[in-house]
Amino acid sequence: MNEQQKALIRATVPVLRSSGVALTSHFYNRMFTHNPELKNIFNQGHQKTGRQQEALAGAVLAYAEHIDDPSVLLPVVARVAHKHVSLGIRAEHYTIVGKHLLASIKEVLGDAATPELIDAWAAAYGSLADLFINFESDLYQQSIDTDGGWTGWRPFRISKKLKESDEITSFCFEPLDGGAIPHFRAGQYISVRIYVPELGLFQPRQYSLSDAPGQSHLRISVKRENGNTEQPAGKVSNLLHEHYAEGHIIELSAPYGDFYINETSQAPVVLMSGGVGITPMISIMNYLTAKNSTRELHFIHSARNESSHAFKSHAESVAEKHGVMLHVFYDQREAHQSHAKQAPYQLEHVLPTDALNAEYYLCGPVSFMRHYIGELKRIGVNDEQIFAEAFGSGGV
Repeated sequence: MNEQQKALIRATVPVLRSSGVALTSHFYNRMFTHNPELKNIFNQGHQKTGRQQEALAGAVLAYAEHIDDPSVLLPVVARVAHKHVSLGIRAEHYTIVGKHLLASIKEVLGDAATPELIDAWAAAYGSLADLFINFESDLYQQSIDTDGGWTGWRPFRISKKLKESDEITSFCFEPLDGGAIPHFRAGQYISVRIYVPELGLFQPRQYSLSDAPGQSHLRISVKRENGNTEQPAGKVSNLLHEHYAEGHIIELSAPYGDFYINETSQAPVVLMSGGVGITPMISIMNYLTAKNSTRELHFIHSARNESSHAFKSHAESVAEKHGVMLHVFYDQREAHQSHAKQAPYQLEHVLPTDALNAEYYLCGPVSFMRHYIGELKRIGVNDEQIFAEAFGSGGV
């Protein structure tokens, strides 16, 4: 891109701030009208609630704001790229997206979308697309080079289905082809793809792997999303709970994700989870204890109440056997539940002595993450020591 084109991109920032969601909403409507096959890739639940439109609007705005130095966005690019490869997005999809994005800019901005502005955005989009394509190509290659790895979708059989709490159920998968399962990093996720009759579409969802690598199966633990006044019931999670039993076939992606345990460090580890955010923490705990890690390990979990607390007995057993410092907090705690304390909690009461040198892994609802990341920073923990995965944040 030349300097004149960058100036034109910068000049669109005010418009993107005020009308970005209108632009991205128009874009998605246009793309799905002309390329309805892409509905099978995108989360239609997020489309209905507007979350995907908002996420894309934020991403386009951030790119325009940092057009002079897009490198500051590389951590975000990495996170989204992992989600893209887990969904099977390929280089050719970027051509389709670019065509509809540029057309949407013309149609939404009208006369303000001069040929020079469209050329500038074409150049900007091309640079960003190349960045994603190259990053994702490397991720695909890594999957191919991993023993037992694959790209795209692979059929698995549900070998075991186990209720973990009133709302969370585990599913164990074994490959239908009888082949190997790749090693993954504790904390990563897979995508599952199932047919949703109500939509007439296949729909993908990402779920954290909830057991240590090195097993003969892959395991996820899914919360049934019943819905409320703020959001509808989860179509995929309810189908999994109600209609998928042991022996059923389901398609999975290879493991991906940039949230995982730092295996080269010897710093104390603090796992902090809320609700179903416990799933990647169980994977990390199981991995560290299975390899007899000498790292000091603290596990802090918050749940609504005991009936919604998944992996309770397992975590207690592992903690007792391996010396894990386990702290449990309930929003709705009964007096006889001595194993748990009343939520929320004060960090200073549950952190290791060497708190400022520990590594912190957080997963849970956005409000949970925002609060405790803020608290960690308040007591002096550096950003480089905080690793977070927010459930439901999703990519664009």
